[in-house]
This record gives sequence, C-alpha cells and structure tokens, in this order.
Amino acid sequence: MSDFMRRRDFLKTAGIAGIGIGITSSFSSSIRAAAASSHRVIGANDKITVAVIGTNGRGEAHVDCLTGLPNVELAYICDVDDRAIAKGIKAAAKQKKTEPKGIKDFRKLLEDKSLDAVTIATPDHWHAPMALRALAAGKHVYVEKPCSHNPHEGELLVQAVAKCKRVLQMGNQRRSFPNIQQGVKEIHAGAIGRAYFGRAWYDNRRASIGKGKAAPVPAWLDFDLWQGPAPRRPYRDNLVPYNWHWFWHYGTGEALNNGTHEVDVCRWALGVDWPVRVSSNGGRYQFQDDWETPDTQVIGWDYGDAKTISWEGRSCNDYPIDKLARGSMIYGTEGAALLEANNYTLFDKKNKVVKEFKGKETTDPTNTVSASGVELDQLHFKNFVDSIRGSATPNSPIPEGHKSVCMLHLGNIAWRVGRELHIDPVNGHIQNDKDAMKLWRREYEKGWEPVV
Repeated sequence: MSDFMRRRDFLKTAGIAGIGIGITSSFSSSIRAAAASSHRVIGANDKITVAVIGTNGRGEAHVDCLTGLPNVELAYICDVDDRAIAKGIKAAAKQKKTEPKGIKDFRKLLEDKSLDAVTIATPDHWHAPMALRALAAGKHVYVEKPCSHNPHEGELLVQAVAKCKRVLQMGNQRRSFPNIQQGVKEIHAGAIGRAYFGRAWYDNRRASIGKGKAAPVPAWLDFDLWQGPAPRRPYRDNLVPYNWHWFWHYGTGEALNNGTHEVDVCRWALGVDWPVRVSSNGGRYQFQDDWETPDTQVIGWDYGDAKTISWEGRSCNDYPIDKLARGSMIYGTEGAALLEANNYTLFDKKNKVVKEFKGKETTDPTNTVSASGVELDQLHFKNFVDSIRGSATPNSPIPEGHKSVCMLHLGNIAWRVGRELHIDPVNGHIQNDKDAMKLWRREYEKGWEPVV
C-alpha cells in the first residue's frame, strides 16, 4: 500500500480575509485587489490551492501532509533560500502530482487570485506579520507554533480573525490527535476528579552553536527578506537555517519551540485561560556560546481557580521524565492522566492503570521536521482544509492558540526581567511592571510593522 493510500485510510478512520485589516505602505495595491476578488465559496469537493512558505525544516512536513490530502493542490513552494525551494519542490514531486512553482518573495504569491490558502513554517519573527498579510490578501492561513514572536502580535491575530472571513489555525497539532481528544474529554468529565495540576516537559541533547562570525551573505539566501519585520542585523555564520531559535531577535527559545505543544495540552485539559502569576527559572548552563535563550528552564503558572501548570525544558540534557522525552501529566483529586504523542493513560489514586489508549503511529520527539509523524500531523491539516470547506471548525482557533503561546511568552518575560509577574486574568497583561510590559511587543523594521 502506498504512503498516500495508507494516510488516506488513516484519515478516514480518525474520528478570515482581512477586509478590516490595515495594510502598511509597503503592501501593494495588487494585494488589495487580490483580497477583494478572492472571496469564493469553496464547496466540499472543490479543489483547494495552497502555498507552503518556509521549507528549510518544518515546512517539509507541510508538503508531505498537504500532498496526501484529496483535492488539495500545492501551487507554490516559497522560501528566501534557493536550496529550500528546491528541497520543497523535490518533496512535492514524490507524490507525482502537479509540480509547484518556486518563488522567493511571499508577497508576490499573495497576488495570485486563484490561491486559496498558505501555510507558514518560517522563523518565529515572521509568523504573525506574514499571517496578517496573507489574511489581508484573502487567504486562509495555517501558521506554525508559536503563532507570534511576542504577545502583542498574538493580540493582533485575534483582532484580525474577529474582523475577517478566513480560517486561521495554529500548528499545535495535538489538538487533532484522536486519543488526546478522548483523554481531554474524559478529564473534563471527571475521570480523575477535579483536575488541578498539569506538568509538562521536554528534553533534548542539542549541541553548542559556537561563537558566530560575521560573514558574507551566501548567494542562495535573500537575507534582507529573511529578516523582514526584524530590525536589521549583520549576517553571521551560525544563524541560518536553525540556530535563530536561540536568539531573542528572531526566535523564542525552547519554551515556544517545543514547550507550546505540551503546555497547550495542560491548559486544554485543565480548562483554564489566563494565569494570575508567572515565574521562571533557569539559564544557559551547558555551553558558553552565542545561545541567548535558556537551555534549562522551569516555568510555573498559577490560576485563580486553584490550578497550576509547570513546564520543564532541557535542551542539552536528554535524561527522560517517566521514561519519556516529552509529555503532559494531569493530576486530579481522584487520580492522574498521562497524555503524550497520541497516547492517553488513566491512573487511579493508587497509581494503577485503569484505562489506556495507544496510538499505532511511530513518533520521534527530537525530530525537528515532524516529531509526531506525518499520519498524526496530517489530521491537523485535514481539519484546516475541512474548515475552509465549511465541514468542520478549527481544532486550534487562534484565540485558543494565542492564550497558550502567550503563557510561554510570559514565562520568557519573567525570566528576562528576573522576577515573578502578576497577570490580569481577564486579558493576560502584566500588572504593575512597566519594564516587563516593554517586552510585550518588539520594535520593527520600518515599513514592516504588523497592523490590524
């Protein structure tokens, strides 16, 4: 059986555009025209045309997932790296479908009136600004986690979706895993009594990134467009394609790189929104190099209804917790529940297993392209496509995605200012701390400011 047929059978059994979005002066009138003419109604059997933006890592999984879905045509591979464009086109060709066009500047593909949707797998500093521009051009958007580089951007996305008629889904794909959905449903129904504590973790053994040196920009890279909304900095030889994660200017550290998944599961299972108190401890301990974000970090969130969540991240020491590299454990008055990958295990008060749902999929927690595997990832993309067709609603709508992402932003802010934060439980804003609130948003390169 082919990979496509296998994934199709698996999917069978598994159980918006910004008319009101402001556009900066650098956004062309042709994009406005595209938005005005692209509000077509997509039927259940209509073909959906998609562009994948960013194929130097996670975007490869986007290509694999999308090309395995029926009535979905991959029209463009977009990246500022010529090598990544070639990689994405090659990945799409494996399915022997229409070969997508390669393009460097995402703004040009947004002018295509026949393009229905984009998926975004770029560096973090691009996620929200690019999603906002795509919505303004009338496209549906699937954006990788984290949906924002800072809390302000997340708020802009929520505002934009409230004004538009397009689907915006974040890539926290556990929201679409059948056994995780079942586990959360049972927790909400009282399977472990009153759930009050969620513990999440992630570990890896990442190498040092060394001390970068100034270097000429490689011929294959449009570094000016790679930086986009970020204020300009010189090119260095230890930044692209992956190490940007560990620089505050472009990335958000391990907390949002991987912590988003398990922390989101904890928040979902506990049924909480905004915390009232956030603390964060840790540092860069393993190596002395250019890495700016913590490689060891513990974040804690307290909620007003007597509930707590914690996340432990270890980027450079992979000793497992409960024999797992990553996971979420939910504790309640009558037992506990473990949710990891597509597995759900229920324990009683005596730590005895009373129920277990195990997925058959192969997963690799340290895989930077697709830790959970294509079969599971594709469920989230299928939900996105079905939502565009009107036969489903997003499993991770942006108001929910923003809350989980902002939790981790708050953890990073607490670490950067070196103190506990007190939070407004109505909107997540930091209270009585002007210095911490300075990190609520960032400065942007002139002409690239995201707006709604």
